[in-house]
Amino acid sequence: MKAQSRTLGMCCTRILLLSLTMALVGIGMEVPRPMPYSWKTGMWGVCVSGACGSAGSQFRAVWCVHLDGWTTLPSKCALSERPPRERPCVRVCEWHRTLFEWQLSPWGPCSPAPPSSTASSSAVSLRECVTAQRGVQRRRVSCTRRTDGQAAADPRVCEAFSLPPPDEQACLLPCPINCVLSAFSHWSACRSQSQGQGCAGSGTPPLQHRTRQVLAAPLYGGAECPSLTEMRHCHRGANAPSPCPHDQQEHSYSLWAGPWSECRVRSTLPIGRTRVDFSVQDHSGRVEVKRSDEARMSVIVRRHTESIFRVNHHHHHHPHHHHEDGESWGIHIGYQTRQVRCTRNDGKNVMLSLCDHDNAPVNFRSCVMPKDCVVSDWTEWSPCSKTCRTTDQSPGYRTRKRHVKGLLIGEGKECPALEEREACNLIGDLLPLCPSYQWLLTDWGECQILPLLGQQDHRHGNASVLCGGGIQTREVYCVRLDNVTSLSHKLRPVRRDLCSGPIPSMVQSCSITCPQLCLLTDWSEWGPCVHDECFESQGKRGFHVRRRSVLGGTGGVFESCPHLTEAMPCDKPTSCFTWRLTSQGPCTPQEGTCGPGTQEQKVECVNTTGKTVSGDRCSGDLAATHYPCEKPCASNCVLSNWSPWSHCSLSCSGKHSEGKQHRTRSVLALPEEGGAVCPNVSALQQWRSCASGTCVHLHWATGPWGPCTLDPQGPLNVSATEQQNATCGLGTQMREITCVKANNGVVTSKRCPLSSRPVSERVCVLACPVDCIVTPFSEWSPCPNTCSPANATVVSQSRHRIIIQTAANGGQDCPDTLYEERECERTSTCPTYRWQTHRWNKCILVPDSVRQALGASTESCGQGLETRGVTCVGTDDSPAALSLCLLWGGPMPAQMRGCRVACRDDCTLSSWSTFSPCQRCGDWRSRSRTLIGRSSKKRVRCQQESLYPLKEREPCPCSEFRAQPQGSWSPCLLPGLSERTAWHLGLPGRPQGLDGVLRWRPAQGEGKECGQGWRYRALACLDHRGQLVEPTLCASSGLEKELCHVACPTDCRLSEWSPWSTCSASCGWGVKVRAQWLREKAFNGGRPCPKLDLRNQAQVSEVLPCYSECDQYSWEVDLWSECHLNTLHINSTAANTTSTPNTASPTGTANTPNTASPTGTANTPNTASPTGTANTSNTTTALNTASPNVTANTPNRTTALNTASSNRTANTPSTGLAPTSYSLSNAISTSTGPGEVLSCGEGVQSRKARCVRRGSNGQSQHVHETLCSQLEHPITSQICPLPCPTQCVSSQWSQWSTCPMACPPGALRWRGRQVLRQPQLGHTCLELSQSQPCLFNSTCFSYNYSYSDWSSCQLSENAVCGQGIKTRLHRCVRSDDELVEMNLCAERGPSEKLIISCEVSCPVNCLVSAWSPWSECSHTCGNQSQMLRSRMVVQEAGDGGQSCPAHLSQTKPCPIMPCYSWLLGDWSPCQIEGAECGEGLKVRNLTCVVHWGALSSASQSDAVVEEERCDRGQRPERDTPVQLPCSVPCPGDCHLTEWSPWSSCQLMCMDGRSFETQGRQARSRAVIVQVPENQETCPSQVYETRPCKGGVCHTYEWRTGGWRENERNVWCQRSDGVNVTGGCPSHTRPSAIRHCHPPCSKPFSFCTQSGVCGCEKGFTEVMTSHGFLDYCTRTPGPDHKKADVKTGSGQARPGRTQSQNPLREWALQAVGPDGRVRPWVYGLMAAGFVLILLIIIMSFLLCKNTKPSSSGGCPQKALTLSYDGDTDM
Repeated sequence: MKAQSRTLGMCCTRILLLSLTMALVGIGMEVPRPMPYSWKTGMWGVCVSGACGSAGSQFRAVWCVHLDGWTTLPSKCALSERPPRERPCVRVCEWHRTLFEWQLSPWGPCSPAPPSSTASSSAVSLRECVTAQRGVQRRRVSCTRRTDGQAAADPRVCEAFSLPPPDEQACLLPCPINCVLSAFSHWSACRSQSQGQGCAGSGTPPLQHRTRQVLAAPLYGGAECPSLTEMRHCHRGANAPSPCPHDQQEHSYSLWAGPWSECRVRSTLPIGRTRVDFSVQDHSGRVEVKRSDEARMSVIVRRHTESIFRVNHHHHHHPHHHHEDGESWGIHIGYQTRQVRCTRNDGKNVMLSLCDHDNAPVNFRSCVMPKDCVVSDWTEWSPCSKTCRTTDQSPGYRTRKRHVKGLLIGEGKECPALEEREACNLIGDLLPLCPSYQWLLTDWGECQILPLLGQQDHRHGNASVLCGGGIQTREVYCVRLDNVTSLSHKLRPVRRDLCSGPIPSMVQSCSITCPQLCLLTDWSEWGPCVHDECFESQGKRGFHVRRRSVLGGTGGVFESCPHLTEAMPCDKPTSCFTWRLTSQGPCTPQEGTCGPGTQEQKVECVNTTGKTVSGDRCSGDLAATHYPCEKPCASNCVLSNWSPWSHCSLSCSGKHSEGKQHRTRSVLALPEEGGAVCPNVSALQQWRSCASGTCVHLHWATGPWGPCTLDPQGPLNVSATEQQNATCGLGTQMREITCVKANNGVVTSKRCPLSSRPVSERVCVLACPVDCIVTPFSEWSPCPNTCSPANATVVSQSRHRIIIQTAANGGQDCPDTLYEERECERTSTCPTYRWQTHRWNKCILVPDSVRQALGASTESCGQGLETRGVTCVGTDDSPAALSLCLLWGGPMPAQMRGCRVACRDDCTLSSWSTFSPCQRCGDWRSRSRTLIGRSSKKRVRCQQESLYPLKEREPCPCSEFRAQPQGSWSPCLLPGLSERTAWHLGLPGRPQGLDGVLRWRPAQGEGKECGQGWRYRALACLDHRGQLVEPTLCASSGLEKELCHVACPTDCRLSEWSPWSTCSASCGWGVKVRAQWLREKAFNGGRPCPKLDLRNQAQVSEVLPCYSECDQYSWEVDLWSECHLNTLHINSTAANTTSTPNTASPTGTANTPNTASPTGTANTPNTASPTGTANTSNTTTALNTASPNVTANTPNRTTALNTASSNRTANTPSTGLAPTSYSLSNAISTSTGPGEVLSCGEGVQSRKARCVRRGSNGQSQHVHETLCSQLEHPITSQICPLPCPTQCVSSQWSQWSTCPMACPPGALRWRGRQVLRQPQLGHTCLELSQSQPCLFNSTCFSYNYSYSDWSSCQLSENAVCGQGIKTRLHRCVRSDDELVEMNLCAERGPSEKLIISCEVSCPVNCLVSAWSPWSECSHTCGNQSQMLRSRMVVQEAGDGGQSCPAHLSQTKPCPIMPCYSWLLGDWSPCQIEGAECGEGLKVRNLTCVVHWGALSSASQSDAVVEEERCDRGQRPERDTPVQLPCSVPCPGDCHLTEWSPWSSCQLMCMDGRSFETQGRQARSRAVIVQVPENQETCPSQVYETRPCKGGVCHTYEWRTGGWRENERNVWCQRSDGVNVTGGCPSHTRPSAIRHCHPPCSKPFSFCTQSGVCGCEKGFTEVMTSHGFLDYCTRTPGPDHKKADVKTGSGQARPGRTQSQNPLREWALQAVGPDGRVRPWVYGLMAAGFVLILLIIIMSFLLCKNTKPSSSGGCPQKALTLSYDGDTDM
């Protein structure tokens, strides 16, 4: 009963617990959180103690804080975790500060910071990283003693003085970079584990795998690389064999060999087992293999296959030689063992006998006992490489060395580093400053014109007369500045390569001043015959003088201008000063109105040029103011005044010719009867002799000024300014003065006028003397400091100095020696040592005891090793230390080699036969051997040719060689080009660069740039096999040469200058042109042609301005004849002419010439008068119309005759005839009787007119009349009146007065005339004065200069470029555009410049330096070796100069020497001696090959030569092993693949840009599993990285395929198109499966391709207002009319939805076709709830009943489910 009650109680308890558990699960249980409070501590305070050095205490604050940072009560924190507030300490004394310090290590690398407690997963942090992530750098902080750096016992010693420095700091790292993998490879082929044909081996299907490689390793905390291998079981096809039963499975077996052990001494026995022990097996049936420690050691062999030991040859020249006893580097032979076992293809070990082999497995062999490399002690440290302070803060370095004393043998220790380097002079501030190097320049040389001359220039014959633009050069050298601040010529020159930076310019333009081009005026008229000295008028000899002047200038030298004065001797000279009549009053009769009287006149004193001077200079008394005159009476004849004397008919007089001049006067009025009669015709004309001078033209000629010399007496007439400017004193210059007769040469100086003699001496400033300045000698070039071979030539050393400034003006000359050379002191001869070898010893095998211990045969045979002695001897074969031969004797010969002792069961072969005879060169010879014995002949192994060859052959020895040309010809090299002169530069010297100085030194001979030379081609000497051999075997120098020709450069050739063309304008301003035409173009780099002048269609042209007279053809008229009375009718022509108004004169007045010239020369017409009237002077005559010489040289002008009756003017030529006024309007004829001649009235005058052409020299030439304008034809006859005796006779009108220049309004001009004879009988004189208003361009004018265009730039005839002049012409133009005399413009001011300077750019040829010496051959061997020489451009070509040569370097082939190099072959497959798998070696051959300079050409097998030809010092042994350990997996083993290829170099980039200088590459090894049961023993996959250069930036992007059945492919692709795994951020990965949102949960709905919910076929979508599917309704149709949703008679959509919802096939469905829940579902749910309540009530009632019941109690199963095993329950 009690048991039942207890059972019922437990049941109820469990029910309650179950209910409580369900309630807790329903509402969820809250997990307790950690306490949000923690303790916080402050800094420790100072140590509180009584005295320094005694014990004390330190305190700090401790408080409780919330996680949010606010302080709370201490009770909130766990008291058990409270930190201590006090600790013991020792009070530190102040002097302890000098004993201890904080020692800081460098900051470590930046590593990713550990994730905080609030951080989420790494994926989230990776997603949040944008550009960088937080990292941490750590360093070690310790308190150390200052004296020895040892750590202090307590770090609080340092804390007493200063707080400890932080040991952590934040840093930034790039965002994490995940591992990036390539795509998987193809699946491997399926291979059966059994070799049988009937079944497929074991029941487990074989595996196939595929791998991928690491492209980028993870960085900065990125995700690690996933598995590189993917495996799967092979699928068995229908035709695949069925698995074999367990007892019928066939297996394959392989012999496995382990690594060789260390080499042991022969007297010791092997340790451990070398064969498999099968006594222990695991539960899987595998045999556990026990391996000794020695068997698990890997052996790394780094030498040739034939040698098991290694000897390193080191050639280190060491100054100290340690002599040791002569001994051989002893070699001891030992033995090695290895472990072998037999494995099955399923990875299990089996009996060794199952591995079938001809012989027992080899598990021992002979070896060389290892011997470590022995080196000498270190030498002393070398001086520090940094001995001075520079801007570079890097330290210097010093080194020390040691040499090899004993070679490495076997697997001994490698030789340590033989050279050690360490930093020195770390504190650069304590060092002195380093010297600096800088370029220095010499003074510029003289200006030279020759380099600018072209080939067509023939003026270089006399270089002294050349002037204009040129070039000058200077030298450049490098100097060392030792803590000096200023540059000086006292600095020594050093090597050129020590100076950095660009080389300063060595060429510049210059100019030599040319004599200025002289533009001269025309010669003036010859002056009167005057005395040479005007103030000392003595003797009867005088001179006529004429002058000319220079038209402006540009400041140049005018010493070359021709003479400006010419003199002509004459007799009876007059005074230099004469009286000139200025004005003359009317004649006043003394009595009455006519008869004798007086006339008032004014005079002035003038010189020969017409300039007014003081009257005291004129000889004689002052001219009287009143002169006698006579006024004609009414009945007397009236005559005009004498005209001026005409021009002299000759300028000079000779023996048979004499010059004449005349003057005339005319009859103005005839006398009455009884009056004074007129003189006869001859009396109206006077003649006199003129041109008294002889026809001899003399002038003074001046020579050039001589040099300025010091005058012992001192120069005279020196001003104070000149003395002040003369720093080196004043001197005297002299020049030669000669008297020259025109066209006759030099005559005696007495014949020329002394007054105009130029000075022959002048004061000059003495040039200061300039001494030559040279630099000090440079340091001697270094001599070799190493030992020299016995037959070496003596080396010399040199030094040089440079001329800075050449001597001038009598300064100290330069020294003769600028270069010195001497022999170096002889160095010691290098010692001679050689290796001496001894005979080979007996072959040493593995000891028999070892054979027996390993269970092998006891027969002493097989493979072994044999040794020999190698010693070092000197020249006399005396023993020497091994280190000396290692240093001087070359590589050490081999001391050991493999050998073999024949065994009884070995294959027996006969000896080799002799080689067959050779027939010819190039054939092969052979030899053979045979198998001996029956056993040998029957064995299969003995018949294998690869193991036991029976024939061998070799090429026949041959000594035939042939030379074969190789490569192309070199450029044509001219002789002497290495000593290239400056012909191309145009300089008389050559630049030298051998000593690092660019300078110009005189050349020994002129080099050539063109002509005949030599070109070279290399010859290869080949043997009969085509291999390259030494050139000496072909009896050749290795080069062939042939003549060649270099075409000379031809400059552009132009024609000579053409004559100047005629003026381009026939009237007015124009130009004259001359040109040069192209004759020959430039060739071969000659000076190019100038650009074509498109305007003139010429290559070069020059232009000069010119002026053409507009009136070239004009009418010339004679003087009017005497007026003759004629009673006949005057012809109509004369009448018409007389009545024609004057249309040519703007004022209607007469234009007359000047008749009062005091010199008697002809005067200019009125066109030169500023008022438009003739320049006339007052005369004493009544009329000057009869002057015979007034119109001698006047052009066609219009003169008006103004009559007294009507003021009409007649158009008449300008003859100097002025109109005369009369008192009668018509002529009156008087007659005393029949037949009498009329005495007054109208008469007739006539003249001749001719057409002439005016020349530029003023001469006239008669031409046909049709060339002159017929409209301007002058009249040839006119009416002339003769006054009657009672009429008034007046003089001609005077000239009009001058109008003001400004021509103001109201201004007037006037003129007047005088009465010569008073009228009678009531006759009166007309007006005696007239006035006119001044009108612009009518009676008053302005005058200005008119200028032509500038000419082209004209150079001196001795210049090719540089400074020249431009000229232009000018004329004086009146305001009405009429040309007038120049003096009218000159009176109003000087003209503008007629000459200006200009510049013609110089055709600078390209200047190059001299050829450098030939360099050494670029290669010591091969067909690519060549010598090089070069030159540099000193001056670029410019302005049409010769261009730079196309090639600034030249090459010359070197003899082709054979190259011998060590060639490493390809790695062989892994070779395991005597086994199929296990540990072995892969080898590659190291052979000596001959090649042409590239190892790629030595891949043929016939290129192998003897190893002695290759340098053993360059044998690649340490860094390039020829043997490496390897392993071959046995069938069924789990192993690693070979290393994948290195990936492409990749940079870490941000936005396509990288800030790294090096990238990274990766490679990996994947794991291959052959048998699934062996996965536990598989190694881990590995990968490694290495830095690389030249990386690229890669980006990664997700790629997607097309949707198919709501699925698509998604992959990551690199920017170079490679598909990868990783790299793309995972949080941006596109979806691979398409889902509808919200999900399609409605009946008959499914997710469409567009990502929205749709209805199945036969249903129509009903959508909500939000656009989502509400439900699917059936589409009306004949097939669905009787469909019943409840019975499921509606057709469900086949396919995806039907398979996904199998409940739709039920008869009852909880959801109707409209998607609504059916009502019976709600009823069913209510019924279930009521049922649950009944069950609970029933259970409670049953548990409450205490009576026993056989069926009572709780089900045991329920209790079991609710009981969790807790004992407390």
